[in-house]
Amino acid sequence: MSARFYADMALVTGNTLTLPEHAARHVQVLRLQPGGSITLFNGLGSGQQGSEGEFAATITRMGRSDVDVTIGAYTATCREAPRAVHLVVGMPANDRMDWLVEKATELGVASIQPVMSERSVLRIKAERADKKLAHWRGVAP
Repeated sequence: MSARFYADMALVTGNTLTLPEHAARHVQVLRLQPGGSITLFNGLGSGQQGSEGEFAATITRMGRSDVDVTIGAYTATCREAPRAVHLVVGMPANDRMDWLVEKATELGVASIQPVMSERSVLRIKAERADKKLAHWRGVAP
């Protein structure tokens, strides 16, 4: 299975395009090379409303900070979990909540409900709660 990357752009079989910055950086970190295969998805599928899927792509050029790919065949695929998963989590200390939100989102969790308990280390006052919530929504891709 090739590495999968989200590309918030129109994906059309046969086109060559430059990957968005976050995807290009990920390709570079994985040390993929020209000729290598990756999988791209944009949440829109082949452009048909309500369709899901992904495109095969081949890396054609690796720049210093950019990566070009040629879009290959489209495959209709549904990667969503058959049931919605809701995560209830006691508030962790420090910035661990950022990591938890990021990873839970990557795993496909439908919602995250932070809970303050008697033994929670982190205490958030009401005025900071809205700021924290906005921050965590930004952490979730």
